[in-house]
Amino acid sequence: MVVAGPDFDADLKQLDATLTSIEKVLDLEGMRRDIADLGEQVAAPDLWNDQANAQKVTSKLSRLEADLDRVVKLRGRIEDLEIMVEMGRDENDADTLAEADKEMGSLAKAIQSLEVRTLLSGEYDEREALVTIRSGAGGVDAADFAEMLQRMYLRWAERHGYPTEVYDTSYAEEAGLKSTTFGVKAPYAYGTLSIETGTHRLVRISPFDNQGRRQTSFAAVEVVPVLEQTDEIDVPDEELRIDVYRSSGPGGQSVNTTDSAVRITHIPTGTVVSCQNEKSQLQNKASAMVILKAKLLALKKAEERAEIDSLRGDVQGSWGDQMRSYVLHPYQMVKDLRTLYESGNTSGVFDGEIDEFIEAGIRWRRTGQTAAEQN
Repeated sequence: MVVAGPDFDADLKQLDATLTSIEKVLDLEGMRRDIADLGEQVAAPDLWNDQANAQKVTSKLSRLEADLDRVVKLRGRIEDLEIMVEMGRDENDADTLAEADKEMGSLAKAIQSLEVRTLLSGEYDEREALVTIRSGAGGVDAADFAEMLQRMYLRWAERHGYPTEVYDTSYAEEAGLKSTTFGVKAPYAYGTLSIETGTHRLVRISPFDNQGRRQTSFAAVEVVPVLEQTDEIDVPDEELRIDVYRSSGPGGQSVNTTDSAVRITHIPTGTVVSCQNEKSQLQNKASAMVILKAKLLALKKAEERAEIDSLRGDVQGSWGDQMRSYVLHPYQMVKDLRTLYESGNTSGVFDGEIDEFIEAGIRWRRTGQTAAEQN
């Protein structure tokens, strides 16, 4: 048990300084002004005449109110903790001081998480995310690994209370997935999960090998932001090829009797997206177009970054190349190859406990961006 003394004082001072810095970055007074302005717009009787704008306004208001409330509550927790420590010292109460020590750790973690959020300042960071996972080299093990990754991200979202929607799933013949696309419908989901983009590698004793040999398999993760109607991505009809087919389940079995699933190919880029989660062909087409436009925007931004990097003379590989290794044999370890953050709790990681990996990645990316800006 930590004894109340200089350590408590130093830790409280550090937490206060970190939160004060966050408050300055977020500009709480500016947030309050924006909330007041948006509140007036929401109260306008003609708001819902333009449904797209109304949804944008109400969504932004809800996000700002939640962000402000989060900071205010953390400030209140620091003040309450200071009182708790003072009471514990005055009464020489070991139980109170032990409770204060526990709250100190919890509060530090919450403030650290908020600090990472302030690093998400990219153009699309506050958007919802579309995540696509594809199995790579490794046969049935790779397909199984792709399904393990899908579950990992869906469990991560569930732990945070973020709604998700699976748009498309292509099942492998023996087990696992060839590919899957799903949405994470939460503010800053793109900025948070974009650090997961890249090649993931799994090393284990294959459960599909009757000789019990070690197998290395790969899966690719792609994360793109969900676009809004104001985003300028024009896709002429003549550039699209649209195919319809019946949705399929594991083993290739048909899961409905109508050609409701939709596959859209963007002919100039060769980008292919599909959607089969809805019963209606029209709904699937609409969802597929959302996914296609998001991917075309990501492609456009990648080309712009590549051009800038070539002008700058940047010869480093992309952030996403060989970004994380999951080793289950001969030892248990998940390691990020960029940040070098690692965890021996492999079962926890595959159950969605990946916040530390994500936070380390966001800090690493921010450091790289700052260095690039200075060159």
